[in-house]
Amino acid sequence: MEGYNKSLKYPARKLRCNMTDAEQKLWQQLRCKQIYGRPFYRQKPIQNFIVDFYCAAAKLVIEIDGGQHFENDHQCRDKQRDKALQSLGLKVLRFDNRQVLCEMGSVLEVIYQQVVERS
Repeated sequence: MEGYNKSLKYPARKLRCNMTDAEQKLWQQLRCKQIYGRPFYRQKPIQNFIVDFYCAAAKLVIEIDGGQHFENDHQCRDKQRDKALQSLGLKVLRFDNRQVLCEMGSVLEVIYQQVVERS
């Protein structure tokens, strides 16, 4: 696994128990190998981060962003985080809560295309 940080195991477990509505809705579509037969993990520790969703077979990270991610300081941190994950050969997809809650079909199409391309 890419840069597994064992110290994030328990915080990740806590996040799995407290997922947002958008994360829960997307998880229902990703779990049980529903996308191209590939397993996804939720709230997965990678390096010093906990990513929302991760597909090891496609080296794909999916992040679901709330409104705070549109603030300048969050955008800077997100860019640094994305760079660090990309340096591991991972592709990072970002969707906001509204996209997941209101445009699930489009979100799933983008995810499916990336999984197929990267598998």
